[in-house]
Amino acid sequence: MEYNVYCDESCHLERDNINVMVLGAIWCLKEKKHEIFKKIKEIKSLHKISQNFEIKWNKISPSKKDFYLNLIDYFFDDDDIYFRALIIPDKSKLDHKFFQQTHDEFYYKMYFNLLKVIFTPTNSYNIFIDIKDTKSQEKIEKLKTVLQNSHYDFDKTIIKNLQQIRSNEVELLPLADLLIGAITYHHRQLQSNTAKLQIIKKIQERSKYSLHNSTLCRENKMNLFVWKSQNTLMEL
Repeated sequence: MEYNVYCDESCHLERDNINVMVLGAIWCLKEKKHEIFKKIKEIKSLHKISQNFEIKWNKISPSKKDFYLNLIDYFFDDDDIYFRALIIPDKSKLDHKFFQQTHDEFYYKMYFNLLKVIFTPTNSYNIFIDIKDTKSQEKIEKLKTVLQNSHYDFDKTIIKNLQQIRSNEVELLPLADLLIGAITYHHRQLQSNTAKLQIIKKIQERSKYSLHNSTLCRENKMNLFVWKSQNTLMEL
């Protein structure tokens, strides 16, 4: 089977004065993507929201709260969509010098940790990562090589494609942004936006997880991994 995997992150920069860092991936069968995109557009129409409106955590407001709550329900109701997040609770505790790495190298090690448990050798995957800057393509190619080598995918049948994409080009990447934003907000212990807090509560209720701890590795729908420092010992 062939899957599409859409990846995004929150607070990934080394010195942004925010301790929490979250990487996330949302995926579905390639053949299901148009059906999912269509359903998200229908939810927009139901709430009288423009089809060009980009779903983003930072755009949540009381007036659009019900729309976002509906999106969360749709995610949990559709058995064809899956999500995984990797959470670094406190970037200030990272010791890149000790592990002889740059923050960029650490960032892609974490992407490796995020994605490696998604793959199975009998399936193939197209990976799309949100565009961040004009210098990312070299790192994208490195990540692709690392993922292929780590899964003995030397004939490139498992990792078929890994490329950057703009978040407004697909409907699932903004949905990843929504879930990643909720997890980041929760781990930062922010309380100022009541609409966002209601969305987090909805995710907790539907997933039956607090969002604060790691889930079992075999959890497919809402898989969370809270990173611990010893994992930096992993060699690429």
